[in-house]
Formats: sequence, C-alpha cells, structure tokens
Amino acid sequence: MRALKKVLHIEDEADIREVVKLALEAVGGLTVESCASGREGLERIEAFGPDLVLLDAMMPEMSGADTLAKLRAAPATATTPVIFMTAKIQPTEVEGFQQLGAIGLVAKPFDPMTLADEIKAIWVQSESLVGR
Repeated sequence: MRALKKVLHIEDEADIREVVKLALEAVGGLTVESCASGREGLERIEAFGPDLVLLDAMMPEMSGADTLAKLRAAPATATTPVIFMTAKIQPTEVEGFQQLGAIGLVAKPFDPMTLADEIKAIWVQSESLVGR
C-alpha cells in the first residue's frame, strides 16, 4: 500500500487554504500545494504530482464537480484520487459526489487537529479497496 505524502488542495477561500495547509503539514506530516481555483489546480497538478486531491465542492467559475471532470479527462490525472470538502453532507449529496468518482468526503466545518487523520483514513480505505 502506498503512503499518502503529497496533497493538492483546491479551495477558493484563503483562510480555509491556510488552515488546511497548516493542519496537513504541521499535524499530518504531509506536503501540501494550495490552489485558489479549479483552473489553478488543473494548471499545477502535473508539475506537483500529488497522491491525492482535496477539492472544495462549491467554488466560483469552476465547481469542484467541473474540476473533477477535467481531471478525469486528462490521462495524467484520470486516476488521481479525489476527496471533496463540503458543507453539503446529506446522503443524496454524498452519493452524488461518490458517483462523480470521489473516494470520500470531508465535512465543513472540519477539525484542523483531526483533518489529516480523517484524510489518511479515507486514503487507506480507498487503497485497500483498489489495491493500488
């Protein structure tokens, strides 16, 4: 099983980007590249080469769903695992994110002290299911 080391975080809110970066790097020991939009994430993903994309669902210009569709359409990122971060956590909404191809969901608001563990748990579960 591969270890989770690098996370590309795509989030339009600067304060959330800062908290997530601090939580994942300082608490979780991960390397994080932060992007302010889906477009920026798409431009930087190949150079960064993340193990996982942490993606805000609701963003202006390009939604998380639109961003994920573009990731899946590019050969280099077609299989990169994605976890959505969203306040939309009703069962039908969660099912919709899974149908889009997300491996999991992190609810907003989140606890910065447990965020890395939550993401790593989703990663481990996903890795064991597909045997990457």
